[in-house]
Amino acid sequence: MHSPTIQKLINLFSKFPTIGPRTASRFVFYLLGLTEREIKELTSAILKLKENIKLCKLCYKSFEPSISSDQKAEGELCEICQDPRRDKSLICLVEKETDLISIEKTRKYQGLYFILGGEELKKLRIKELLERVKNPEIGEEDKSSSSPFAATQVKEVIIALNPITEGESFALYLERTLKPLGKKTTRLGRGLPFGSELEYADEETLSSALEGRK
Repeated sequence: MHSPTIQKLINLFSKFPTIGPRTASRFVFYLLGLTEREIKELTSAILKLKENIKLCKLCYKSFEPSISSDQKAEGELCEICQDPRRDKSLICLVEKETDLISIEKTRKYQGLYFILGGEELKKLRIKELLERVKNPEIGEEDKSSSSPFAATQVKEVIIALNPITEGESFALYLERTLKPLGKKTTRLGRGLPFGSELEYADEETLSSALEGRK
C-alpha cells in the first residue's frame, strides 16, 4: 500500500490519456528522486502553461500570444489562422491538436482547421463549428477587403477523423449536421488503413489521404 500522498499523485497521473496506474506509479517515484530545484522548475512550468497558453478563438488550437511592451498578451488567433497565405475557404475538422500537427507536417494542406475537441459526442464543439462555418468573419477589427483577414465564405469542410468505428460514426453525424448549410463536405481518401489514427500516420500516407479526399 502506498502512502496517501503518493496514492493521490498516482490517481491524478492515471487520469492522463493512455496512462494506467503502473505508469503513473513510475512517474511519482521518478518525482521522488528529483531535487527540490527540479520540482520547483516543473511546477513553475505547469503553472505557466495555464497562464501563458490560450485557445485560438477560431480553431481552438493552443498558442502563446505575443507580449506587448506593457507586458500584456496580444492576439486571439493562432499563427495558422493569422497567416494571410492560408486558404480561408477550406476548413479541416480534426478531433485533437495532435491530429492537426500531423497534417501540418505533410505541408500539403494550406487551409484552416477546427478542433472538435473530444471522442464523446457531447464534448464535441458542434455549436461552435456551425457558427464558424456560417460566419465567415475572420478579422478582429479590420474588415476591409484589402485586409488579409477579410471575410471569406467557407466552400469546403474536410472531415479528417480517425478511420476507426467511432470516427466513422462521428463523420457520418457531422455530414448530416453540416448538410443544411449547403457546404461541400469531403472526407480523407482511403490511404489511411481502417483502425489507424491520424496522430501516428506517416506524412506520405496522410498526404495521399488529403489529395484523395472525396
